[in-house]
Amino acid sequence: MSQNWTESEGGVAVEKKTQEKIDKPRLWKILLHNDNYTTMDFVVMVLVTVFHKSQVDALRIMLDVHRKGLGVVGTYTREIAETKVARVEQMAREAEFPLLCTMEPE
Repeated sequence: MSQNWTESEGGVAVEKKTQEKIDKPRLWKILLHNDNYTTMDFVVMVLVTVFHKSQVDALRIMLDVHRKGLGVVGTYTREIAETKVARVEQMAREAEFPLLCTMEPE
């Protein structure tokens, strides 16, 4: 909120407040893609480690990805989503799994 001061007749300063509209940042969905090589245990570990999901939620998301071929892991601002996608890619590469993790605008 910014403040503007104007002078009215008689030399008295009057405060006028103006509202600045602040847009919420655009959110991005992070998606995990199913493949025939990445183990279910690895996917659950990624969901717990990178996305801080509970063991139960991680198992549910992993099974959803396994059955449907694709699953939404979470929704984040762009910078956070990019960081999490990069972390998943790094972990998959180090474990020699082809796990694909992508992001798209909500």
